[in-house]
Amino acid sequence: MRLTYPSNIRIIRVPCTGKVDVLHIMRAFEKGADGVCAIGCLEGDCHFNSGNLRARKRIEQVQEILQNIGLEPERAHMYNLSSAEGPLFAKYATEFTEKIKELGPNPVRVKNKQQAA
Repeated sequence: MRLTYPSNIRIIRVPCTGKVDVLHIMRAFEKGADGVCAIGCLEGDCHFNSGNLRARKRIEQVQEILQNIGLEPERAHMYNLSSAEGPLFAKYATEFTEKIKELGPNPVRVKNKQQAA
């Protein structure tokens, strides 16, 4: 089965979403990402015990930071999926991409481009 999802999605594989730190996510926004979503194991089914729960808390922290600096917290989101749910991944990727398109480009990236010019 060949799944299709938006071509502008960049997948970064990590051993566990619990390894993704707030700093990594914020750096993605600083470098110009319009949105960041973390996709981890189903809650209660993490191979590393509670990595996905740590990831969810970190996404919530990022959402709070985004709101405090004047960006939409919806630019960061957490999904929980089983590795067997490929079609659901494609659906979530498409929905997230559409949501980010509605929000528009990352204003941090726009400002950085203007400063570089």
